[in-house]
Amino acid sequence: MTGIGWAALLAWIGAVRAAGAEAQAPPGVVVDYSPASSGVYIGSPSIARLPDGTYVASHDQFGPGSTSDRTLVFGSSDRGRTWSRLCEIAGQWWSTLFVHRGALYLIGTDREEGRVVIRRSADGGRTWTEPRDERTGLLIASGRYHCAPVPVVLHDGRIWRAMEDALGPGGWGSHFNAFMLSAPEDADLLDAARWTASNRLGRNPAWLGGTFNGWLEGNAVVTRDGRMLDILRVDCPSDDEVAAFIDVSSDGKTARFDPARGFVPFPGGAKKFTIRYDARSHRYWSLVNYVPHAERAGKPASTRNTLALVCSPDLRRWEVRAILLHHPDPVKHGFQYVDWLFEGEDLVAVIRTAYDDGASGAHNFHDANYLTFHRFRQFRRLRDADPDRAAVGIVDRTDTRPAGASR
Repeated sequence: MTGIGWAALLAWIGAVRAAGAEAQAPPGVVVDYSPASSGVYIGSPSIARLPDGTYVASHDQFGPGSTSDRTLVFGSSDRGRTWSRLCEIAGQWWSTLFVHRGALYLIGTDREEGRVVIRRSADGGRTWTEPRDERTGLLIASGRYHCAPVPVVLHDGRIWRAMEDALGPGGWGSHFNAFMLSAPEDADLLDAARWTASNRLGRNPAWLGGTFNGWLEGNAVVTRDGRMLDILRVDCPSDDEVAAFIDVSSDGKTARFDPARGFVPFPGGAKKFTIRYDARSHRYWSLVNYVPHAERAGKPASTRNTLALVCSPDLRRWEVRAILLHHPDPVKHGFQYVDWLFEGEDLVAVIRTAYDDGASGAHNFHDANYLTFHRFRQFRRLRDADPDRAAVGIVDRTDTRPAGASR
């Protein structure tokens, strides 16, 4: 289990011995582990691939034992088979890793509902710039902001990344206002003056028949005809999950939402997702927390024990192609907040995983105790005739051998 900190590993071994049980490894490769007893939970996975093929992954820490402002960074030089910890960053949270012009970046907030910051690394994630001011990565210096590890997209000469502020009325969900950040692709991305923020859009509680609680964790997605969208997770109790589609102008300054057309059926839309376009298949793909019909109970946001592969030719018609991971227990098991990349015939992903550990397991499905790495081989060929039938028992379609390895 390369990548597990010694303190956490010793705590885990002690807990297993105390319980008199054998450890049960989760699916995939364990990148990091934090026992439930620590009160520190694993959140916000992100993954990037450096020009030399090295993988870099990150996650933040949340929970009562955390400081709500720390991100840990890990590296793998063997295509995800083993991982080592590179650094711990104070003042970074809810962040996305991405590579631009050979450099590695990390963009998010400086703490829970903090300021917007970006950092750059020239050595593969071992050391990072410090966002001290608006010339060194402090992009928005005042207010409260929210985001997740969602795509950073290069389109039409600009870098795009969706965000939310937490300045609206009410509490979680209702107080999120969606907007888009963008900058010229040739800009110094640490210079706040080069970034443009669109206007901010809040929720209308009357939408979706009065059941709309809020939107969050938006994706920058380019349509087939070249328009920029902010596609957001929608908090709504209906089992018929949807995503919200906000149109963004080509200069990044104007965001518009049409409630008559802007809510689109999307499996797993009540939980965080990442959407990417695949030029080879001419389809958009995502890994989502689909809820099989047998498990639906009007709480889709709290059901994360199934991970499904979905795709669409046009962003409006989505098909559940295959069940990738499933555990029959939704209470203390979750495969969530997945960040992933295309790699030839495969998808590679990092997952915030709540799973058995031979001791007490995760605190609950939400408070994950693992960061895990997965390779889903030949994803374009995966297809379940009936995904609901496939989501039975323990399902694991992970294949963590490196790309090109034979069985």
